[in-house]
Amino acid sequence: MTTTELPATGSATIPADVEFDTHPSEYRHWTLTFDGPVATLTLAVDPQGGLVPGYELKMNSYDLGVDIELYDAVQRLRFERPEVKAVVVTGGLERMFCAGANIRMLAQSTHSWKVNFCKFTNETRNGIEDASANSGQTYLAALNGTAAGGGYELAVACDQIVLVDDGSSAVSLPEVPLLGVLPGTGGLTRVVDKRKVRKDRADVFATKSEGVRGSTAVEWGLVDEAVVRGHFDERVRARAEAAAASSSRPDAATGIALTRLERTTTGDTVDYRYVHATVQRDLRLVEIVVEGPTEAAPADIDAVLAQGAQYWPLAMTRELDDLILRLRTNEPEVGTWVIRVTGTPDLVRGYDNQLEQLQQNWFINEVRHYYKRTLKRLDVTSRSLFAVIEPGSAFVGLLAELALASDRQYMLDGVFQDIDPHAIPAAIELSEASFGSYPMGNGLTRVESRFYGHPESLKAVADNLYTPLRAAEAERLGLVTSALDDIDFADELRIVLEERAALSPDALTGMEANHRFVGPETLETKIFGRLTAWQNWIFIRPNAAGPEGALRRYGTGQRASFDVKRV
Repeated sequence: MTTTELPATGSATIPADVEFDTHPSEYRHWTLTFDGPVATLTLAVDPQGGLVPGYELKMNSYDLGVDIELYDAVQRLRFERPEVKAVVVTGGLERMFCAGANIRMLAQSTHSWKVNFCKFTNETRNGIEDASANSGQTYLAALNGTAAGGGYELAVACDQIVLVDDGSSAVSLPEVPLLGVLPGTGGLTRVVDKRKVRKDRADVFATKSEGVRGSTAVEWGLVDEAVVRGHFDERVRARAEAAAASSSRPDAATGIALTRLERTTTGDTVDYRYVHATVQRDLRLVEIVVEGPTEAAPADIDAVLAQGAQYWPLAMTRELDDLILRLRTNEPEVGTWVIRVTGTPDLVRGYDNQLEQLQQNWFINEVRHYYKRTLKRLDVTSRSLFAVIEPGSAFVGLLAELALASDRQYMLDGVFQDIDPHAIPAAIELSEASFGSYPMGNGLTRVESRFYGHPESLKAVADNLYTPLRAAEAERLGLVTSALDDIDFADELRIVLEERAALSPDALTGMEANHRFVGPETLETKIFGRLTAWQNWIFIRPNAAGPEGALRRYGTGQRASFDVKRV
């Protein structure tokens, strides 16, 4: 792996090309073990196993590499282990569950690296909660020692928390008093919104660097139970077995192996089987093409399961997920993503119908929720998203969500007369999938978010489900930003993309994040909106990141020097 020097922030390096696909046989930090319906994820971080040189991962602290493994494990537990109904997350070090994100790594990382790191970690925590809500897998945090910062944030993403009561082990969110920043992966929000901790106690907790122990942690609602070390394993096992007994997961299903992704990277292109990307650096954009299936949907659920990881909706989703992560991390200067979908509408329609009809099957359920999570990852990606709909497109059903997820949609009215005058004009087709299968983080569907406050427009679209809508009709219904004929189409699109590239990336990120999430606020939108926005700001303030800031002076024996003005 090649590396690049960090600009003016320290001597550490950042990887030039982060890869997000891994396998349990390659894990350096996590161990997965199985005992009937209960799986155990044990964190024992290799101190020398940082993603890049420059810091030591002491006390089970983590960096992006540790969290990439956790994300992989959560995915595999859902797809490869249908018999697992409860997951115990615990620490592999004596008296230490997890010390949170590595402070040295944060102190010497660029701002963009810190932000992307926190975003991915948040998405992984949300994935744990999604498994609890939709896969019948209860996550139980067995805190065998202190859980600080991101370690406690990992715990509060679980359904239950058991803390060892040994007189020294504590839970804490020490970021404010020690580092001058905020807990970066949802801790503040989950403490009050999820665990319903009283706000005055939450205030004390978040400013008490040593944390809270034993019975007080239980009384305040920070943990569910505190157990003496001699009975700790027994109580954790009893809770896990009780959770497993109430699970909806099947008893005798066979898992689907998540085989290694096939990806070819050549120069500025990334090619998978169904997803392709070409970076145009001069325009600071990437052309993304998602291909529909090449053959009809399998005849029945047995045929679906026989295809395993090659089942088109799963294969396509895995590739799209990987591409989003790679572009987001490795191509920060490529600010505009132009999304096209190609294929045969009838074939896409067949898979879309199958996903709806067979959704009670555990595997189809997992595929649907994985696609939902991947779309959510797209929603919170700080890039401008433009959908282009033209002849040969297949924005049908589940793939129409890619158009609805985009900030703008440009559709060709008719055909390209000088290229193929006999082509079939493009159409966009919504199905039941757009009305509930793949909700956003705000709890609304993308079509509901699009027409928020306009019920008559939403009803008009609902009245036209399963109808291929060509340009004029799609524009009339409000499903596209602009429908243009072939005389104006290319020039208009070129001008729009050039204009986008000329705008401030910072302003665009803030604008897009506000426009995409209308309506109700949820735990998820608070974490990705309110909390993340404040953390991003704090990360670049001198009180945290300056030469005399808390992040830089932590561990030096010197106190931080704060600018005391409130802003």
